Amino acid sequence: MSGIVDPVIEHVVETGSTNSDLLARVHAAATSAATFAPLLLVAERQSAGRGRHGRSWHGAAGASLTCSLAWRFAGADLSGLSLAVGVALADALEPPPGAGRIGLKWPNDLWLLDGARDAGERPGRKLAGVLIETAPFGAGRVAIIGVGINVLPLAVTDAASGVAALAEIDPAATVARTLAIVAPALTVAMRRFEGTGFAAFADRFAARDLLRGREIVSDAGVAGVASGVDSDGALWLDAARGRVRVTSGEWRLRLALPSAAPC
Repeated sequence: MSGIVDPVIEHVVETGSTNSDLLARVHAAATSAATFAPLLLVAERQSAGRGRHGRSWHGAAGASLTCSLAWRFAGADLSGLSLAVGVALADALEPPPGAGRIGLKWPNDLWLLDGARDAGERPGRKLAGVLIETAPFGAGRVAIIGVGINVLPLAVTDAASGVAALAEIDPAATVARTLAIVAPALTVAMRRFEGTGFAAFADRFAARDLLRGREIVSDAGVAGVASGVDSDGALWLDAARGRVRVTSGEWRLRLALPSAAPC
């Protein structure tokens, strides 16, 4: 099994993108037939942080944890990995049973819930995001798992979903303390995922699934009610044309609200 040692943790003051930096290292190692060990790269500031579909990730030094973990998997099937990472982060930041304030929004976001989960209202605000990119390495793949967590309040003018901060539920939260909490949790989760895939995380994802029971609309005009995820982490929509299976990255989705929030 790969990942038998804890990741080396490197810190940089500023970079463009920790994901891009680690992808470059992985490609260089694969080309030179070098060995590869897990690596967690932490940046105080990222000038070109990225989210899904080319969106920018906003962060600020001292207020945001921005990092990427490079982890080599022996196999090539990483279905459900972003959901497993979300579970690991949420359970580390709010250990179960917890107060139920952190929800998971398929496929890669953590939201801070503001109150009762009325299916007709916006459920909360974005707290953290995950961006996973992969590269071939030998017979397997290396996953680059980018994580951005809003630790202290941060003003982001173009965030349609609103912005939450970990300090709202943990007044003692700091970037360093948050890293100390999530780094070992990610390591444990990757080892677990290597052995069982998403199956080991499915129940915990379901407990925090904030899309289930809500109406979802895709950019392609397909609408339906989210009805959970399958064993591979794909989202099921109960649509007018029947049950639709949506895989991560296949569509852009949004909640069907009067002022729809991008998913």
